[in-house]
Amino acid sequence: MAEYRNIFDSHAHYDDAAFDEDREVFLAELPQKGICNVVNCGSDLDSSRASIELAAKYPYFYAAAGIHPECVKDAPADAMEQLEVLLSSPKIVAVGEIGLDYHFEENAPREEQIQLFEEQIQLAKARDLPIIVHDREAHGDTMELLRKHRPKGVVHCFSGSVEMAKEVLRLGMYIGLGGAVTFKNARVPVEVAAAVPAERLLLETDCPYMAPVPFRGKRNDSSLIAWVARRIAEIRGTTPEELLLLTRRNAETLFGI
Repeated sequence: MAEYRNIFDSHAHYDDAAFDEDREVFLAELPQKGICNVVNCGSDLDSSRASIELAAKYPYFYAAAGIHPECVKDAPADAMEQLEVLLSSPKIVAVGEIGLDYHFEENAPREEQIQLFEEQIQLAKARDLPIIVHDREAHGDTMELLRKHRPKGVVHCFSGSVEMAKEVLRLGMYIGLGGAVTFKNARVPVEVAAAVPAERLLLETDCPYMAPVPFRGKRNDSSLIAWVARRIAEIRGTTPEELLLLTRRNAETLFGI
C-alpha cells in the first residue's frame, strides 16, 4: 500500500527504452503506489505519438506533444503540420517538451532551436494549451521568448536562480522541481524550492532520468516523487502530504484536468 497519495507527476517519459522490459506491468501498478496522474511528454513526433498511446491506454495518463531542442536537427520539414495534427488527439494537455538546450555542441544551431521553440509557443497559444519548457544553459534566450509571447505553462526541471524564478512567476507560469532538489550540492534548487509560492509549484520526475537521493543514478519513476516531496516539505516547513495535495491541485489547474 502506498505511503503517500496525490502524487501528480507533471513530467515523465515512460515511452523511453528504459521501460521497455516491464512497461505494462509497471504502469498498471502506479495507482497502488499513490500516483493519481502522469503527464507523459513527447520529445519528437514519434515519442509524442507514443505518449498519446499511453494516455489512451491508462486512465490516469495524459499526454504532451512537442519537439525537444535536442531533436530539432532531426525534425522533418513538415514537423509543425504533423504536430498540429497530434494536438487534436484526446487527452493532450500541453505542448511539450519544448525549449532551448545550449549544452551539447551537436544540437541544432541556436537560431534553429529558437525558431522552432517560438513556432511551438505560438501553436500552443493558438490552441489555448500550456507549454512545458526545457531550458538548459539558455536562460537568457528562454526568458526573452517567454517575455515576448507570455504563454501559460511550466519551466520544468527548473535550473535557474531565485531571481529568474521570480520573473517566470511574474509571467504567470509555474516552476517544476524534481530530484535535483535532493542532491548533495543542491544549493540553488533548495533556494528556489523555498521561494516559489505554494500555488505555483509542480512536482515531477523527468523519469527515467533525475532520480532523487538515495536512488541517484538508477531508473527514476513516479513513486520516487515521495522523496522529492519530503525534501521540499522539509525546506518549506510543511508536510509531504500537504505538499502533494497542493501540487496535485496546481497541476490539475494548469493542465485543465
